Amino acid sequence: MARFGGWVTRHPFRATLLYIALVSGIFLAFPGLDLAASGVFHDPALGFFAQGEPILRKLRYLGPHIVQIIAIVSIGVLLLKLLLPGRAPVMPLRTPVFLLTTLILGPGLVVNALLKNTWGRPRPVMVEQFGGDMPYIPVWLPSNWCDTNCSFVSGEGSASVWLLTLVFIAPKAWRPVIVAALVPLILALSANRVAFGGHFLSDTLLSWGVTFLVILSVYHILYRRPGRWLTDEGLDEALTKAGRALQRAVAAVTTTASIRARSFLTKFR
Repeated sequence: MARFGGWVTRHPFRATLLYIALVSGIFLAFPGLDLAASGVFHDPALGFFAQGEPILRKLRYLGPHIVQIIAIVSIGVLLLKLLLPGRAPVMPLRTPVFLLTTLILGPGLVVNALLKNTWGRPRPVMVEQFGGDMPYIPVWLPSNWCDTNCSFVSGEGSASVWLLTLVFIAPKAWRPVIVAALVPLILALSANRVAFGGHFLSDTLLSWGVTFLVILSVYHILYRRPGRWLTDEGLDEALTKAGRALQRAVAAVTTTASIRARSFLTKFR
């Protein structure tokens, strides 16, 4: 196990691809696992009974709120630098760029725009085994049973595992603590959607792998082999230039508007 753990640390891309392949293979070979996992939370008379639990309903919205806060703070850091180009940024600019880029590409484009809107997999609440009128569709098998915002893969699972980006940008001494805090939260948020009948277990497990692969890719580009313009200094320089150009444009527009306003007012003297 120690040797395997060391291999995973040295080869995170390969390890993530292996994880995706293994999970996909298991659920393709044993599709009953999906139905069995969802069946734990389903009652023929009550449906997916967890949906009626107030605490679990509130838990569902906890993840998106945390994601929104991180996104707003990241955007704020970039806007502050743009509006005050002469001042040093409040944090290294690769940090908000990394957070926003992984969020847009992972949970945003790859998961929600590409997979959920094109793969057509019905959610558990839609399938015949749980009172719906659609068939169960295995993982990675495209279908036209669901038109948009479908089951494969889990958006909430993707957004929850995206929180691990905080580990990548945190000081090394803090990383074990952050991991210890995030892992239970990720498991709870992801399991909650399975309990609600919103996603199959395979949707959640594969959303983790797909999203983490995006995170690793962006991290490699920004931190392992960045071009000059993707370093903290390069981003600082680019936003400083953009901010000063914006100030000049605003000043020019303000001056022009002031001149035209004075010219207009002179007509009424």
